[in-house]
Amino acid sequence: MTSVAGEPWFQDPALQRILSLLNDDGGEARVAGGAVRNALMGLAVADVDIATTLRPEVVVERARAAGIKSVPTGVEHGTVTLVIDGRGFEVTTLRRDIETNGRHAVVEFGTDWKADAERRDLTINALYADAKGEVIDLVEGQKDLEKRTIRFIGDASQRIAEDHLRILRFFRFFAFYGSGRPDADGLRACARAKDKLSTLSAERVWAETKKLLSAPDPSRALLWMRQAGVLTEILPETEKWGIDSIHGLVAAEKSLGWAPDPLLRLAAIVPPDEPRLEALAKRLRLSNADALKLTRWASTPMPPDEVTDVGFTRLLYRHGKPGMISRLKLALASARTSAEGDPIAMRKSARLSQLLSKAEKYEKPAFPLSGADVLAAGVPAGKQVGEVLKELEEFWISRNFNPERPELAARLSDMVSKQN
Repeated sequence: MTSVAGEPWFQDPALQRILSLLNDDGGEARVAGGAVRNALMGLAVADVDIATTLRPEVVVERARAAGIKSVPTGVEHGTVTLVIDGRGFEVTTLRRDIETNGRHAVVEFGTDWKADAERRDLTINALYADAKGEVIDLVEGQKDLEKRTIRFIGDASQRIAEDHLRILRFFRFFAFYGSGRPDADGLRACARAKDKLSTLSAERVWAETKKLLSAPDPSRALLWMRQAGVLTEILPETEKWGIDSIHGLVAAEKSLGWAPDPLLRLAAIVPPDEPRLEALAKRLRLSNADALKLTRWASTPMPPDEVTDVGFTRLLYRHGKPGMISRLKLALASARTSAEGDPIAMRKSARLSQLLSKAEKYEKPAFPLSGADVLAAGVPAGKQVGEVLKELEEFWISRNFNPERPELAARLSDMVSKQN
């Protein structure tokens, strides 16, 4: 019998306290899903979720009696979060779907562990560990884990019909845990149902896509998404642009120690067209921070091959550090792909590495004057204030950011006196 009893996370006193509480007096509780899956794969375990035969109100009452805080995070679907020492453990009552529409399910609580397992999406996500740590597998998930096969439970088309987001989850879990080719039945079912993705909320689609792009190497998953027509369905911007550059970016990340960045990976597979990316951000309802990162990259020009240090500093000042770093990382990843045995590409890689280092260390200087200074000099409020300030800033940039405030103030006075 496979066991996770020796795992440090399973021996956590807080988890053991909850399992003891819920396994008492006729109740039964097991660790469910990702924690068991990751433990069997030798991967880190972050969140620990628990499934139980007890109804949510009973879970809440037992927690109250034991002095444990409970938060009704999803009571309508049977989920209560129990909090011990500031850490939350999701506890969900066993259930089966009695009505599904591809987006949300109406569930009925129960005590049947097999029915609970069979309503889940993928075999590797339907593993349990009982109070002793013994692994319980009702859907052959362990066999699929050993083969690194990502497979829907039962009929793939039916699982997808219950929740269309499972199309993206299939590829996301393939990116993280799969090997070889995706399961043929699952791939066909995803291809057939790809148009159903348009019925989901943009937030759910982007959240799942962003997770997929955060995988150590999402390139194989993206390739199969392209083959199945799923990638074009959610990111039509990639259709005529291609996803080949993702391989070089992942290789550069590993070689140069860059942390995987889902937004940079997205930039690698879409055209640097600011209006189209603004439309993408609006369609998928990206956060302001994510949208800004993407459009900054698109609006930042690539430095010329022979750019001087002075010219590069001016580009950084005008277009900003974040967008330039994204530009240079993608260019460097591309150059490294063809550098081996190509002296020109090797020199280009070296130069891009130098520019990237400069960009990462760059601190933007503060322009010494403000609109208040222009008004104080006698320029009437209105459009002219911005025009004068812009002209002075361009002069300051052209002098390599060297004129100090007194010199700029004197130049401002001269400009005002000439206008008068």
